[in-house]
Amino acid sequence: MKNKFGFINRNIKTFSYLYSQIVEDVPDCTKMSYNYHTPVMLQETLAGLGIKPDGVYADLTFGGGGHSRAILAGLGTKGHLYGFDQDLAAEKNVPQDDRFTFVRSNFRYVGNWMQYYGVEQLDGILADLGVSSHHLDEAERGFSFRFDAPLDMRMNQRAGLTAHRVVNEYTEEQLADIFYLYGELKQSRRVAATIAKARSTAPIETTGQLAEMLTPILGFGREKKDLARVFQALRIEVNGEMKALRQMLHSATQLLAPGGRLVVLTYHSLEDRMVKNIIRSGNPEGNASQDIYGNSLSPLRSVGKMQVPSTEEQKGNPRSRSAKLRIAEKI
Repeated sequence: MKNKFGFINRNIKTFSYLYSQIVEDVPDCTKMSYNYHTPVMLQETLAGLGIKPDGVYADLTFGGGGHSRAILAGLGTKGHLYGFDQDLAAEKNVPQDDRFTFVRSNFRYVGNWMQYYGVEQLDGILADLGVSSHHLDEAERGFSFRFDAPLDMRMNQRAGLTAHRVVNEYTEEQLADIFYLYGELKQSRRVAATIAKARSTAPIETTGQLAEMLTPILGFGREKKDLARVFQALRIEVNGEMKALRQMLHSATQLLAPGGRLVVLTYHSLEDRMVKNIIRSGNPEGNASQDIYGNSLSPLRSVGKMQVPSTEEQKGNPRSRSAKLRIAEKI
């Protein structure tokens, strides 16, 4: 048992070599869409999936397609990969490969879609929960306070709820709750009160306006970090991220075949806690269930320890710094 689950740490150098041999034959799996988003911990996630050539997999956060192309490079002619993304822009990165099916949908509906395609079990599920570089760098999407842009923040631009509506229409109490729960912001009430006062004169229209009014009241020397927490909280609320993650994790435990792998990259404590809970207890809330002998009834077991990006990767891709990788196997 020890040898089986110690695979990742002991064999990552070997896997790196094998992977380099694979991608020589499939050049586009490491290029094409890296300007859209650089895949985080690529080799570690692939090692965690333990790809079988004839396996069926799902990349629930397709984005630029970096992870998906690498998975396809490890699949044989009978293997198949389903890629999920709710953003229209992601469709431009879809590979022309008969072994790949793109699903334009939120990953919370993975169970419904697999039923639609007649897939009863998956050999592996990958979810990179980070916001793509494409979203952060495309000013008009309103995800970053680096630009002065309309308050939007929708991953799915067909959705109705925007950051503009949240900021201007939610009650002061609702805003305080969001900033505290989703941004883990200590001065959440003060931030909410500042927003409520400002919008009473005129609507808050842009990310620049919001950042400018909040910066003076945020912690000295922590302005950027606290602004990032405010924007994170708004993004999570706009996109219903916590509810979607909870639903996806439940579906994943049901969809995985025995021995199938769940590989998840998280970027903040809220989502990481839910992933850790689903692995340990079988539910995102962490309510452990046991049999009459005290044994855990979780359908998953952890594979190796939580991993973080190497120092080299963090230097090359600073946005990977907060990433945590957790891997589990269906019992």
